[in-house]
Amino acid sequence: MIRFSPRAPRRLDPHTSRRPALLLAVLLASPLSVVIGWWPVASGASAEGAATVATAPSAPHAVAGVDPNSAAWVPFASSFSRPIAIRHAGDQTGRLFIAEQGGRIWVTDAKGHRFPDPFLDLSEEVNDTGLEQGLLGLAFHPAYASNQRFFVAYTRASKPGTGFLVVFEYLASNDPDRADPASARAILGIEIPTEIHNGGNILFGPDGYLYLGVGDGGPARDPENNAQDPSNLLGAILRLDIDSSPPREPSGPASANRLVDGHSDAGTFRCGLGPLDGYTIPADNPFVEEEAACAEIWTFGWRHPWRWSFDRATGDLLVGDVGQGDVEEVSLIPVSSTGGENYGWSCMEGDLPTGFNRCRPGPLTDPQVTYRHDDPTNPQVGLANCAITGGYRYRGQQLPELDGIYFFGDYCSGRIWATDEIRGVAWDFDLWEDTRFRIASFGEDERGELYLADHRRNVIFRLAAVVFTDGFESGDASAWSNTALHRPKSN
Repeated sequence: MIRFSPRAPRRLDPHTSRRPALLLAVLLASPLSVVIGWWPVASGASAEGAATVATAPSAPHAVAGVDPNSAAWVPFASSFSRPIAIRHAGDQTGRLFIAEQGGRIWVTDAKGHRFPDPFLDLSEEVNDTGLEQGLLGLAFHPAYASNQRFFVAYTRASKPGTGFLVVFEYLASNDPDRADPASARAILGIEIPTEIHNGGNILFGPDGYLYLGVGDGGPARDPENNAQDPSNLLGAILRLDIDSSPPREPSGPASANRLVDGHSDAGTFRCGLGPLDGYTIPADNPFVEEEAACAEIWTFGWRHPWRWSFDRATGDLLVGDVGQGDVEEVSLIPVSSTGGENYGWSCMEGDLPTGFNRCRPGPLTDPQVTYRHDDPTNPQVGLANCAITGGYRYRGQQLPELDGIYFFGDYCSGRIWATDEIRGVAWDFDLWEDTRFRIASFGEDERGELYLADHRRNVIFRLAAVVFTDGFESGDASAWSNTALHRPKSN
């Protein structure tokens, strides 16, 4: 809990503007170091969305009657370099694992104290020369407490102007706070046509399978129509069985070079299964029986599914897909899905037709939420929206009134929105807070409490309840004093 000493009483108005994010007293300066899959092109005229698609409201207001002043994003841990993923291991230790784009993974305790040595250092293996390259994903096996298995996704060097996305498995060492670098085992390799739109987020689903998001590979507007072509792994979310593969034998980090060589030189592994791949295809994947399609694919038609998450309560998968130059979107893959859905890129950008009539035959699945780059509700001049960072549905214990509300943000504008589904039909969509964060990622801990990674200051923030010392559990932070916290600056 964050406690404030009262300076003056204040009447609560649930329709007041969002309180600004609470930051460290001394901000940690950091350059803009990554652009998550967006292209700074002029926005065109906005088309009306379908009736089932929620779009940005004209003004911020309370979500589902929740007081927006009851919670604040407060500093949790600092001194990182381009933090890109926030994970827990599900081992009841309370630790968080923070992955940096440059290749290091750090451990913090439940209070945000960072351990002195990295959990794993892949900086010599990772290629992060491109703005969207680097260590991109981290996932712990559901049985990590007993089997010590975890997985990373990162880009390797390939032919000039291209990239190569790999997934590796590692084991923890005898020291629970250090991984064993020698335990590396290659799982999958995917050639990326350019240095952008890699995706790279990985998570285990409620079915125990490993899911990997892969972008269309670029360049702008997907000229090769990769996202509509299930005969390659680009522009798709993959679903892999990593527990039914042959017995585990470490192949070492250098085996990524053999994956790269196999794809680039022979060109025979258009789908993922190659000589070093450590997975099998789930029997109920939607393209198992389609000879011309890659059986790894669960859904397709994505541009750059940068950050997405599973709802720990329902099993639903919520995807933030980065738009081209006009529209950002949140799409829902319900737990009841049997896979195979086409999410429309590059025929559709969110709810906006692109004019490229080259979609694969069959129905398209609409997003639940969209917002525009030129959203007029953004009060801060010069901070336009540019790229969605998908988040999580809140399932924590500290803020029970937020249960089921999905939080997501925009990397450039720093705006954070909250949305909840009403009766399974409509989605209420509201501005939660206007911040100065460069929101690279969201995460959750073992208890379901939410965090975000800020690339502007290289700080991890936690969503925390605000409790005032006079007993009131609401109010505007501007009316209270606290020496450690203050309004964010426009730097």
